[in-house]
Amino acid sequence: MVSQPSPRHAPRRPGSRRRAQPSGLSGLGTRVTALSAAAGAAAVLTAAPAGADPAGGPSPAALSARVDRLYADAERATERYNTASERVEDLREQVERAQDGAARDQARVNRMRGDLGSLASAQYRSGGIDPALALILSEGPEEYLAKAATLDRINSRQTAKLKAFRSAVRALEQQRTEAGGKLAELRRQREALGEHREAVQRKLAAAQRLLNRLPREERSARGHASRGAERPGAPMEPAPSPRAAAAVAAARGAVGAPYAWGQAGPHAFDCSGLTSWAYARAGVFLPRTSQGQLHAGRHVPLEQALPGDLVVYRSDASHVGMYVGGGRVVHAPRPGAQVRYDPVGMMPVAAVVRP
Repeated sequence: MVSQPSPRHAPRRPGSRRRAQPSGLSGLGTRVTALSAAAGAAAVLTAAPAGADPAGGPSPAALSARVDRLYADAERATERYNTASERVEDLREQVERAQDGAARDQARVNRMRGDLGSLASAQYRSGGIDPALALILSEGPEEYLAKAATLDRINSRQTAKLKAFRSAVRALEQQRTEAGGKLAELRRQREALGEHREAVQRKLAAAQRLLNRLPREERSARGHASRGAERPGAPMEPAPSPRAAAAVAAARGAVGAPYAWGQAGPHAFDCSGLTSWAYARAGVFLPRTSQGQLHAGRHVPLEQALPGDLVVYRSDASHVGMYVGGGRVVHAPRPGAQVRYDPVGMMPVAAVVRP
């Protein structure tokens, strides 16, 4: 039996083509797919953390901010290194003085012992050694003085010699003890100095690794010499003293020199190294660290700053520059950059100090 075509599927006429009708479901599916793709892309952009590159990883701006934080940490470690270095130098000088004093006292004791020996020899040649001198030469001064009072043959000259000898021996022992203590402290401070040096190097190495991930243009922009070169014809504010004027001239002359941690000129500087060097050229000797320079003069309000004033930054006083007028400072900013001019408000100001 031949089946009849269903009324829903009438036979096609020869030469005719059925026009494809869009299925409602397939059309909706196409629109849903497109909308889903757009929503997915938006979700990816929305889900990416602020400062992240949609392609993956931190953005150049985020990397640059992390580099700045590492450099700030390295600068704090550098100031700790400078503090330890200054302490080591002071201790080294103290140890040398104590050792010199001990050597002088030892020579004095040796001379006194020789004098007592000469006195004993003279008495021996004249008929025997006085028992008092035998005690001097055979026992320590403490034991001798304890026994000398019971001897009636001791005379005033021998007593004076013995007392002087006792005093010299005590001074020698004190110098030796002092030198030994300072030498031990020097060793401890040198160990601390090495630890601070390693901390600086770790921070700088981490910053360099991040810098290497920045685009070349961004790395180049970070190393520019100055954000504000000298403006020809700009009015020069007068310094409050000839020494301040000389320090400003020295700091301006250092613009373009490289930053180098732990350095205080004349060819490379860290922040406090620059300011201490500039003032040393003017005959004023400042503490080596920015924390020390915070207390190196009279504090004045920022709006009253004059050329030569020290501008100390951050709440921990970990950075310092020199105000040179026109709302700017000269400072050694960070590794990879040069001594340069920057706005005085480039970072939070802790104090303005007039040496």
